[in-house]
Amino acid sequence: MNKSIIIKKYSGEYQVFDVNKLINSLRRSRADEDIVQDIARKVHEQIEEGMSTKKIYQLAFRMLKAKSRVSASKYKLKKALMELGPTGFPFERMVGQLLAHEGFATEVGVIVQGNCVQHEVDVIAQKDSKHYMIECKYHSDQGRFCNVKIPLYIHSRFLDVEKQWERQKEHESKLHKGGLYTNTRFTSDALQYGKCVGLLLTSWDYPRGDGLKERIDKSGLHPLTALTTLTKAEKTKLLDKGIVLCKELHENPALLEHIGVDKKRHKNILEDSKELCKST
Repeated sequence: MNKSIIIKKYSGEYQVFDVNKLINSLRRSRADEDIVQDIARKVHEQIEEGMSTKKIYQLAFRMLKAKSRVSASKYKLKKALMELGPTGFPFERMVGQLLAHEGFATEVGVIVQGNCVQHEVDVIAQKDSKHYMIECKYHSDQGRFCNVKIPLYIHSRFLDVEKQWERQKEHESKLHKGGLYTNTRFTSDALQYGKCVGLLLTSWDYPRGDGLKERIDKSGLHPLTALTTLTKAEKTKLLDKGIVLCKELHENPALLEHIGVDKKRHKNILEDSKELCKST
């Protein structure tokens, strides 16, 4: 695998294809190492000059799905997060569930009185002395990053809410923080500003080793959009009902009947949901 080929990233930039990046992303799917190496070799053989990373992903995904549906579901996590739209509400619910799994008491979509005006806050999270105001920025296109304007805006809203919180007696000993979660990435300016003012920043791969991809894998809270056994229309019906996670589907199998899924398909869907619920 020593062939040097230029490929096109989602951002439109060009770079040399690095097979090790493909291997590492396939390993995250928990597929057997021999499957990972075999797919990486076959994909590398089919890559052409100027091919997009999207096309490369599709090649690898199809090969992996033929070997293991569950591994393919884990491999498509980034794309599954993009498919939580078109509104940002399913992503907000997912962030709320992730924080709840980590021991926070959470509320999603809350109207909060600030010092100057009311604010609709995506997620309020509390644990011990921690009290967080979290905003979620959802993108359906992974080429779109969170630029500096977004943490600037969120921090100003947080400061207004914090003033009001600090007036409340029960908040005297609490640590108040604002936060920003995105399913894509932050620009360098957004990261620099967010860190400077003390915002809690979480993206697909930030903080390093503790971004969304790691936290979802660890918790087993995979979005139902990762399932390869459901059609796009079926996923949309579940999202419209406020169902976001494989875990919710696994715990309430009757949902499949409610949205009209043929009973013959229930077994595979529920088996895959159960596997994806397992924490790593």
